[in-house]
Order: sequence, then structure tokens, then C-alpha cells
Amino acid sequence: MSDKPLVGIVMGSDTDLPVMSEAASTLKKFGVPFEVRIISAHRSPARASEYARTATERGLKVIIVGAGGAAHLGGVLAAETILPVIGVPMATTTLSGLDSLLSIVQMPGGVPVACTAIGKAGAVNAAVLAVQILATSDRPLANKLVDYKAELARKVGEKDENVRREFQT
Repeated sequence: MSDKPLVGIVMGSDTDLPVMSEAASTLKKFGVPFEVRIISAHRSPARASEYARTATERGLKVIIVGAGGAAHLGGVLAAETILPVIGVPMATTTLSGLDSLLSIVQMPGGVPVACTAIGKAGAVNAAVLAVQILATSDRPLANKLVDYKAELARKVGEKDENVRREFQT
């Protein structure tokens, strides 16, 4: 795999960074190169449009977008690119992220934005989904996913064993 970014991680504000850094950390674990940007659909619409329109020629394969409130950023980018766009709803103070989630999933037909869970779990899942998309044409990356899933299962098994020992009568 090259060092050229394959995944774009975009957020509307630096306040989203604590959540979206989870996507970056997850991509690092898989060895997937990425770029991180702050681009606002409302405060810098020309920049958002240019980012989406040039994503394919810059080598990106997937875009992960963190957005809160009206959460238009994912839809704005999806409208201007053919790449898969994965939205991560940010928790907001007003509606705890439900507004963000609904904004992301209510895209009009023909302009899809995949949507994950609200917050950090959603950022991790967005990165894993991006890896799964990339792995459809990358056998070594697919093997890393197999190992990742096995590790998840192993950890659950350990926790199960621990709780069974603790509550054994």
C-alpha cells in the first residue's frame, strides 16, 4: 500500500477532532494512509466543493465525514464526488446527536451518504467500513480485517470467561 492518502477524514470544525481522531487511529492500525481536513459546508462551501470534486484525481477511495447539527457536510461532499461517503454524526448539546444522525441519513435518492453511530464508536465503525471497502480489491488488507475480527471475538471470549468465573456458584 502506498503512502498516498486513500481515505479522507473531513470534519466541519476542530471541535469534532476528539471523535474523528478515532477514525484516524483505526486507519493507522490497518496501515491505511489518510488525510485529515477541516472544511465547513456552510462557512467554506467553495472549499468543500473543490475538495470533493478533486478527491478522485488525488487518489482518495473513500471519504469519512464528521458533522454535527444540520450535518450537511457529508451530503455536500457526496453531491460532488462519485466516491463512497461515510457520515459520522457528532453528539450535539441540543439533541445529543440525533439531529446530526437524522440529517445524515435523510439524503435524497441518488446522493447516498452511509451513516454510522453517533460519536466515537461511529468514527471507529466509519474507518472499519472504509477498510472493508478498500479490502474488496486488496487481499493483504482483507487479511488484516480477518485478523481484526478474530481479535474482537477473542476479546469477547476473554470477557465471557472472566465473568463466568466471577459469578460461578
